[in-house]
Amino acid sequence: MSSDTITLEIDGHVAILSNNRPDKHNAANNEMDARLWEALREIQARDDVRAVIWRGNGESFSSGRDLTELGGRPGGISDLEFIERGHRGTQGFFTIQAPIICALKGWVIGGSFERSLLCDIRVAGESAKMRLPEVMHGVLPDTGGTARLVQMAGHGLVADLALTGRIMPAAEALAHGIVSRVVADDALDETVLEMARAIAKAPPFTVKMFRRNLSRMVDPLVHSSMRDEAVTQSMVFQSHDYAEMRAARADEREPEYRGR
Repeated sequence: MSSDTITLEIDGHVAILSNNRPDKHNAANNEMDARLWEALREIQARDDVRAVIWRGNGESFSSGRDLTELGGRPGGISDLEFIERGHRGTQGFFTIQAPIICALKGWVIGGSFERSLLCDIRVAGESAKMRLPEVMHGVLPDTGGTARLVQMAGHGLVADLALTGRIMPAAEALAHGIVSRVVADDALDETVLEMARAIAKAPPFTVKMFRRNLSRMVDPLVHSSMRDEAVTQSMVFQSHDYAEMRAARADEREPEYRGR
């Protein structure tokens, strides 16, 4: 890979993806996104990978979007095109042939939390703290993860998390079925590696067919929600309320919203 913002290691039949901006709590920027899509394509092209681990170096899995890049766009690209380009990269979570296990610890925020929800299994360290703070920044969750959360834990929890921006600790995430296990932080990497190796020992075609059956049950809602999110997020970026929120913060005053 051409960047070290995300590293890729192959351990036998297990691929290990590591978010690698530990000094920023692995906050995701445009470069990190591009490297993630590149890594997923590289894994997809291999026929020897039977399980994937996605983890973070340092104290956190990911603190969400790097706010210094919030709203940043390459020249000449519309909001809708920018969002849909990210969604095309996200398809790697659905098309990759091997199950993906996420090892969550520390901050697990925003789009990075949503992307972890698109994977097959999540294991949390005791320090994991999950948030959907987008509405607090005047924007929407737009990576498909809220649809997956609805499937796991229901409308009420998603509304609570997204509309209040509160922190959900690992124990609560376990109670809602969002993570399947909670372990000590110092046991997290070994736990997910053991899980990945166990999956890699199973007949790969059987694993592939199970994932196919599971995806056909749950993925249509996620794909549909992503299409809606791309349109509604584009509308939000062009709204008076979003512009007013940003202007009010810059001027250090109370915003005057118009609901449009």
